[in-house]
Amino acid sequence: MSSDKNKKPKSNDGSLKNTKTVAKLIQKRKTINPNQLFDQLVKGDRIALAKAITVIESARLEDQAIAQNLISKSLKKTIKSFRIGITGPPGVGKSTFIEAIGKHILKDRKKLAVLTIDPSSQVSKGSVLGDKTRMQDLSANKKVFIRPSAAGETLGGVARKTRETITLCEAAGYDTIIIETVGVGQSEIAVHSMVDAFCLLLMPGGGDELQGIKRGVVEMADLIAINKADEDRMEMAKKSRAAFKNAIHLYPPNENGWDTKVLTCSGLNNKGIDEFWKELQSYYTHNIKTSYLKKRRTSQSKFWLHETIINHLKNSFYQNPQVAKVLADIENNVIEGKISPFQAAEKLFDSIREE
Repeated sequence: MSSDKNKKPKSNDGSLKNTKTVAKLIQKRKTINPNQLFDQLVKGDRIALAKAITVIESARLEDQAIAQNLISKSLKKTIKSFRIGITGPPGVGKSTFIEAIGKHILKDRKKLAVLTIDPSSQVSKGSVLGDKTRMQDLSANKKVFIRPSAAGETLGGVARKTRETITLCEAAGYDTIIIETVGVGQSEIAVHSMVDAFCLLLMPGGGDELQGIKRGVVEMADLIAINKADEDRMEMAKKSRAAFKNAIHLYPPNENGWDTKVLTCSGLNNKGIDEFWKELQSYYTHNIKTSYLKKRRTSQSKFWLHETIINHLKNSFYQNPQVAKVLADIENNVIEGKISPFQAAEKLFDSIREE
């Protein structure tokens, strides 16, 4: 076995081995001065914030070193923000809704950051990234920062570095942060684990859509809004609201004692948006008074610690030279039915233990 001194630090497992390595890598990235970038970021420079997020999302060793530096400094400068997750099926009008509620938020709070996760093609790896064009009014407001990110292969649409991006936005003084997800699915578990309030948007449909929404997503929702409740759809919206209110009563009570609210609104016509924002504020205040907000964030920090450990272990496993050496042969044996997937996994772990 080679000594640790001869090993190169890995980039895609998110870990850098020691402070000397980090310092050397930062020096190599001559085009970015991390201290200067951070100073500009905490002053509210949106361009600096965008650059910092780009560094966070980069897989380059030099950028990962700077990312660690930025996150470490940002943790000491973060403000108490209100983190809001917004999800819903495609076509429900999430971007229009965020544009409408964003204007109400700015009346009560100082700055708003909107982190939108766009679906990426699994074939071309490309992504639409069109939320800035859909939120024209918010985009033009200097108190608003909008950052579209490609979901890539991450679970259901939560960008790999969204959690770190939240930290940067808080250091930059954004006291309200909205995370918009791709749609309803398993990814909402990850979003729920990084926000203070989880909002589910649905379209009017007379309650029939209950069959198409996973129970777990509805259970996680702190507020539900039947969007697109315009004049021609108002009756359907009322039926949907009644259906979901009845369904919620069948679920176990929320841990924080909050009764999930179901509202109707129209992001396009700005109807019911003010009421929705007031309910969100009531929910946030309720969680502060009951100390549930602190408990929830503590739980979230633990969740992301263990998620990061799992990610590091997985990447370290596949980067192991011994695993790389025998993996292809073991895969072929599984495909040909010579060995079960479970036995194959044990063989791979044995190859590491024998080092």
